[in-house]
Amino acid sequence: MAVVGVRLVQLQTSQHEWLLRRARAQQQRSNPASAARGLILDRHGRELARSVEVDSFFAVPGEIEDAGAAAARLARVLGVDEAELADRLARAKDGGKSFAWVARKVTDEQAAAVRALDIKGVHPMPETKRRYPNGPLAAHVVGFVGLDEQGLAGVEQVYNAQLSGEAGKVVAEGDARRITYESTEVAPRPPQTVALTIDQTVQYQAERALTAAMQRSRAKSGTAVVLDPRTGEILALANAPAFDPNEATRVERETLANDALQNIYEPGSTFKIVAFAAALEEKLAKPDDRIDCQMGSITVAGRVVRDHTAFGTLTMTEALAKSSNVAAIKLGLRVGDARMHDYMTRFGFGSKTGVELPGETAGLLRPVKRWQPSSMGSIAMGQEIGVTPVQMAAAFATLANDGVRVEPHLVREVRAEDGAVERAETGARRVVSVETARTVRAMLESVTLKGTAKAAQLEGYTAAGKTGTAQKIDPKTRAYSKTKHVASFVGFAPVENPSVVIAVVIDEPVGAYHGGDVAAPVFRDIAENVLPYLNVEPDSEIKTTPPAPKLVAREAESGRDSEQRAAEEEARREKERELLPEVARRQSSRGGDSEIVYARAGARALLMPDLRGRSVRDAARICAQLGLEFEARGEGRATRQWPAAGEGVEAGQVVRVEFGRSD
Repeated sequence: MAVVGVRLVQLQTSQHEWLLRRARAQQQRSNPASAARGLILDRHGRELARSVEVDSFFAVPGEIEDAGAAAARLARVLGVDEAELADRLARAKDGGKSFAWVARKVTDEQAAAVRALDIKGVHPMPETKRRYPNGPLAAHVVGFVGLDEQGLAGVEQVYNAQLSGEAGKVVAEGDARRITYESTEVAPRPPQTVALTIDQTVQYQAERALTAAMQRSRAKSGTAVVLDPRTGEILALANAPAFDPNEATRVERETLANDALQNIYEPGSTFKIVAFAAALEEKLAKPDDRIDCQMGSITVAGRVVRDHTAFGTLTMTEALAKSSNVAAIKLGLRVGDARMHDYMTRFGFGSKTGVELPGETAGLLRPVKRWQPSSMGSIAMGQEIGVTPVQMAAAFATLANDGVRVEPHLVREVRAEDGAVERAETGARRVVSVETARTVRAMLESVTLKGTAKAAQLEGYTAAGKTGTAQKIDPKTRAYSKTKHVASFVGFAPVENPSVVIAVVIDEPVGAYHGGDVAAPVFRDIAENVLPYLNVEPDSEIKTTPPAPKLVAREAESGRDSEQRAAEEEARREKERELLPEVARRQSSRGGDSEIVYARAGARALLMPDLRGRSVRDAARICAQLGLEFEARGEGRATRQWPAAGEGVEAGQVVRVEFGRSD
């Protein structure tokens, strides 16, 4: 009795904790139970992501009498591989394991079917599954999660800790034979809710307009960013092609990339605002100063740079409206390399914007010591530098906000269940003076009124902005491609008190590729729908859309005559391409009259325009707009051409035109 008593005291005192841990290890099995992730909301509290409760099923292998028979019955209702499931259960049983997954997050119908089988050793476990009620809407912003509810992209990834909370667990009690006789569930810690600056309606309008533009231009990809310049809040961030985060595992990796933050491109003429703003800020030029554009040619350190059109003397405002490379380079040379680099960094180029999404790039901006003597001949007009669409939107927002750059951001606040709110803090810094910002704003308005962005004019609102058309680098030749371009437009409205900045970037459009033709109409489409929605008061008269050029429809299956279609075009000049998403729109000419020719989209979707009677310059311009290589023979007016007018041609195809002078 004494010996037994001493032993009991020893077991209950010095060895108590050790024995208790061993007993729990033998008797209890703890399996995690995923917590319901927090909501992701838009700025008005509308759900962009939520979690719903679903059933998962696990097996206790020791309780299953015939693993093969059980696997066969389960495979039929779950749609899984029978052999793989049977092998998994058998290996778990042979290895002495007490837990093995049968199926995760099944549908309600599958869950009911498994329960009806009533297989001994197969038990249900409640889990949560992420749902995105709007499908592809804002997919690149919201992101998606994996099978274990861990964020893998977008806000889901960056705010994974806040959205996840703390997972609970299921504790199962078992006897010496590993048979479960009781289980308890430890509740998870509540997650937090993330409210974004995104406006669901604005996001929809941006995605709709961008998708329509992609169909029209048959481009590789596209991006649209809508930003509030006063607060830095991103109201919409759209990428095309989009994807459905509910089916993210089936999407190609390239489609998952967020081009608004990860796509580096040469901005072209949209970047000219830096040289113009820097020259004004440094008192090196005034808006009405006249600049000799040297008939479209300038030599910088032995390198010749040309304008798209031969300009003579232009005022500074006219030079920006007409997008003169020569004028931008001359202003850049006045500013100088060091000061130009300083203004580029002030506007935010060469560094990340800090938008709360993964994978953002800082772009490409070389230090001054690595510039070549001829670099200003490229940088001033948007070459030799790489930017992202969000960086360009933030730069224009600086001018729209009277010279103060507010950091762009996507997250408005993070809310805890107990009511605590963590609001986003954004930095702001002055880049240029109020006077400079307002002067450049007025100059940018002339771009839409008299310059390259007339297609960006709005009904009822003043608008300002800048077009950009940049050649892409051919990876094979390492030289600028003659057929691949990036078309862009960045603008804001209304001009005097900007409420939104909209950046549109279209990558590799087919046919027409200039920013004024491809990207500016997208700006207009978004702005005309978003500004009234945001209760922005009109500041311009609503004018009747001017008559469109005569329309000639060439569609074998169309039952509508050209007169009826032309009447519709007069009412909605820029929206006819939405009505016919399967056709390609190209400019042509016949006898000096302009027409729009439609052809069924396909491998040879372009119709060759009639160039007869055109000058060399006009013919070259038309071919360039269609992405065609141009070869001229002779001088004067076009007399003959190959291919003939109306024939199908492809982007990059050589067009030969003979010119002659009439007696």
